[in-house]
Amino acid sequence: MKEQVQVQEKILSGSKIGGLVLLGDIALYVLAVVGLIVSVKGSEGNSINGLLFIVCLVWLIGGWIFLCGLKVLKPNEALVLTLFGKYVGTLKGDGFFFVNPFCTAFNPAAGTHLGQSGDVVTGKNGATVSADGVTVSASADAMNKKISLKVMTLSNSKQKVNDVLGNPVEVAVAVMWRVSDTAKAVFNVDNFKEYLSLQCDTAVRNVVKVYPYDVTDNVDTTGDGEADDGSLRGSTEIVARRIKEEIQSKVEEAGLEIVDARITYLAYAPEIAAAMLQRQQAAAVVDARKLIVDGAVGMVEMALERLSERQTVELDEERKAAMVSNLLVVLCGNKDAQPIVNSGSLY
Repeated sequence: MKEQVQVQEKILSGSKIGGLVLLGDIALYVLAVVGLIVSVKGSEGNSINGLLFIVCLVWLIGGWIFLCGLKVLKPNEALVLTLFGKYVGTLKGDGFFFVNPFCTAFNPAAGTHLGQSGDVVTGKNGATVSADGVTVSASADAMNKKISLKVMTLSNSKQKVNDVLGNPVEVAVAVMWRVSDTAKAVFNVDNFKEYLSLQCDTAVRNVVKVYPYDVTDNVDTTGDGEADDGSLRGSTEIVARRIKEEIQSKVEEAGLEIVDARITYLAYAPEIAAAMLQRQQAAAVVDARKLIVDGAVGMVEMALERLSERQTVELDEERKAAMVSNLLVVLCGNKDAQPIVNSGSLY
């Protein structure tokens, strides 16, 4: 199997002479027009006038070719140039450049825009938005071969992923990224924007399936063989960092840098959301009841100790049990107790 050829980025320097070339080209056009008029008005049969006529005519016809080598770049823009299929170099930085007029700009992702919607719709100028959030445009934007070096945001549509317990979870991630190596981005992958979008989806699935949605006993999320309290809901920073590292390891070869990743949406899938809500409510009720019982037992113990210390009343074991039962009913009940006054003897 033949190894893929790695292209090293080469920055073109000393090309910010676009203004001089433009002025020179215009000046030569003016001189060519003047020379053409002079040669036509000259005497017939003069070889010098004939040669001047030919030179001026050739320049008027083909002088515009040099204008094709003029390139204008704004801050944080780059242009990858090829000459008859061979990589020449990359223009970076703002300015008015002049390069070989036969060089062509190359950017296979020029007509691709990373969208924010998961629906298939038709946008302006016939642009089609695919289900994975990638827009392929046939508009004039596709003719712009410049590569943006700015930090951009990719927010693909929500994904349904099973967590470590098999529960379906819906999650969406926003990824901040930029192009760090234009040669790798253009030549190592077919379309670096689509490649990034696919790797983001894959990384989210690979990381989310390691964690439970909520804290669960006997689950190892770090891979050290010991259970921990990691979860999607409680460890969002850790999960986001792992997603960022996972994406970065995949897109390094494509010349992309992942600046940051953040979870923007996290919830149970609709088919189990109601059941999980009931489960959370039940767990909350159990925890609350446990707290109430612990407090009630402490209060009963304190009451019996105080009565015994002050010798307010002597209670046998049977009466103590009855008193404990009554106090627990009063303290742990959902409703206010209705007292019953005993006017007879305690025994």
